[in-house]
Amino acid sequence: MLATRGLTWRIGEVAIVDSVYLDLAPGEFLGVIGPNGAGKTSLFNLITGLRRPTEGRILLDGEDVTALPPHRRARLGLGRTFQASSVFGSLTVRENVRLAVQAYRGGSMKLWRRGGGEEGGGGGGGGGGGVPPAADAALDRVGLHHRGAALAGTLAHGEKRKLEIALLLAGEPRVMLLDEPMAGVSAEDVPELVAVIKSLTGDSGRAVLMVEHHMDVILELADRIAVMHHGALLACDTPDTVMANATVQEAYLGESL
Repeated sequence: MLATRGLTWRIGEVAIVDSVYLDLAPGEFLGVIGPNGAGKTSLFNLITGLRRPTEGRILLDGEDVTALPPHRRARLGLGRTFQASSVFGSLTVRENVRLAVQAYRGGSMKLWRRGGGEEGGGGGGGGGGGVPPAADAALDRVGLHHRGAALAGTLAHGEKRKLEIALLLAGEPRVMLLDEPMAGVSAEDVPELVAVIKSLTGDSGRAVLMVEHHMDVILELADRIAVMHHGALLACDTPDTVMANATVQEAYLGESL
């Protein structure tokens, strides 16, 4: 579903990402770990088009997307969250997701028609027309339907993480990249967020690539784990095999596995 071939990004003589070969199969959950500064987020930036690689290729369902801008990759089914929460705090939870649905479908980015009333006519759950059902479905999926009328800026941090996933789901991605979704989430909210993330692959064939520092979370979710160090890929295998790898353990000296 997603593949990188010799993906490299250099700044001067320094390789931030160094000849990375990865394959992500339909329905697979691949965790990406590594010490701070290993190049994990830079890898995501290359895959999603925020950075242009110095060398190498990115394939989405066999199509070379290396030269495409981020919005074109998103249209082809590549979605991503970021380390820092990014939602429209002054809009409601449902309005946030509604805009994501409209953006994906290429429709108007207006929330209301002139003269009042939500664009698209009436509908259940506080939304209107053909768009809100998709928005409500995304909120149902992450367990935020009951918070649809709340301002996004008032959500707890764990709820904002769920909202970001709902924004991704609104775009119907086939490949989802999650960049440290547990960052800043309180310990009591982690299990519920893990359950939401675990549901993302399911029977849909959707693939997930996730960077995360919480090893217990990675071990619970991942089918395989890719380990990065100094921009290079040290290992990519099942969790048990990776955790027993002496090279990986050496790279993590001073870091908590």
